[in-house]
Amino acid sequence: MTFPALRNDTFLRACLGQATDHTPIWLMRQAGRYLPEYCATRAKAGSFMGLATNVDYATEVTLQPLERYPLDAAILFSDILTVPDAMGLGLRFAAGEGPRFERTVRTESDVAALAVPDMERLRYVFDAVTSIRRALDGRVPLIGFSGSPWTLACYMVEGGGSDDYRHVKTLLYSRPDLMHRLLAVNADAVALYLTTQIEAGAQAVMVFDSWGGVLADGAFQAFSLAYTQRVLAQLPREYAGQVIPRIVFTKGGGLWLEEMATLDCDVLGVDWTVHLGRARRLVGGEPGGPGKALQGNLDPAVLLSTPEAIAREAVRVLESFGAPHTDRTRRGPTHIFNLGHGISLHTPPENVAALVETVHAHSRRMRGGA
Repeated sequence: MTFPALRNDTFLRACLGQATDHTPIWLMRQAGRYLPEYCATRAKAGSFMGLATNVDYATEVTLQPLERYPLDAAILFSDILTVPDAMGLGLRFAAGEGPRFERTVRTESDVAALAVPDMERLRYVFDAVTSIRRALDGRVPLIGFSGSPWTLACYMVEGGGSDDYRHVKTLLYSRPDLMHRLLAVNADAVALYLTTQIEAGAQAVMVFDSWGGVLADGAFQAFSLAYTQRVLAQLPREYAGQVIPRIVFTKGGGLWLEEMATLDCDVLGVDWTVHLGRARRLVGGEPGGPGKALQGNLDPAVLLSTPEAIAREAVRVLESFGAPHTDRTRRGPTHIFNLGHGISLHTPPENVAALVETVHAHSRRMRGGA
C-alpha cells in the first residue's frame, strides 16, 4: 500500500522531540458538532454510527476541519467504543443520552465470555483510515486512536457514561481479579486494533484514557497505567520504514505525570489543570535526555469567549511551556498545541480560526521568525 508523500511533517517531528519552525496544532474532536458542515453530513448519514461506519462519510468529516483551518494533523473520525461493540455488546447512540450498550459486563460469566474481537468486524474503521490517508494527499499526518483499556471498561461495566462510576468501581474493589481479566482482554484488543490502524495507514496513534483521573492513587497505577503499558508494548515502533509516534492522554492524570513518564510512548497529553512548564520540568527531557513531548492544554471553554481572549490564552499556554527547542542536531523538549479535552459543540467556528492563527504566529515569533 503506497500513499502520497507527506508535505507537512511538523506534527510528527514534534512528537519525536525534533525542532520545528512552529508549534503544531490539532484539536481533540476537531471534526464534530461545532461545524455546520459536519451536522449536514451527519443528517445525510441518519445517525452517528451511520456516519462512522460509512467510509465516504467518515472521510468527508475527517477532512472538513482541514478545509477551514491550517491544522497540522488530522485524526480519524470514529468512536472510542467501536472495540467493545465488536465484542458483541451492542453499541447504540440514543438521542440526548450519548452512547449506551445493550449488554453490560458485570459478572464472572460476562467477563469469561469476552475475547479479542475479529478485526474484520472493524473493517469499516480500517477502510476509513486508508480512504482518509489517500484523501489527505500528503497534506498532514493522520492520527489513529482508541480508548484505553480502563476507559473502555468503564463504559462496558456501566453500560454508558456515568457520574459516579458506581458499578465499575464496585467491581474493581470487590472482584479485582475479574477487573484484571477484563482489562487484559481490552488491552490486547486495543493493541491489535491500533496495530491494524497503523497497517491501514495511520501515521501516529493515540490512547484516550478519558476516565483514568477518576481512580484513586494506587488504583490508577494498577488498573489504568499498567494496561496502557500493555497496549504500548504490543505496538510496532515502525511501519513501512517510518517511526509511528504513540500519544497517551489521561484526563485528570496530572498527579501521576512522573509515573506516566515511564510509559513507552513519545507524547503525553495533559488537561488544562496542568502547568506546562512544570510538566516540562518533570517529564519533558530537562535537564538531560529526550523525555516526552507534551500535548495540550487550553481549556476548551476558552473557545466560547472572544477572539481577543482566545489569542491571549493561547499565548499564555505557549509561554507556559517556555522557550522552544530549536537545535536541529538533537532531540529536545517539544510541544504540540491542543485543548485540555474535546472541543465544545457550542464553539463558534470562527473562534477556532483565531486560535490556529495565534498559535502558528506566536510560536514562530518565539523561535525568532516573522
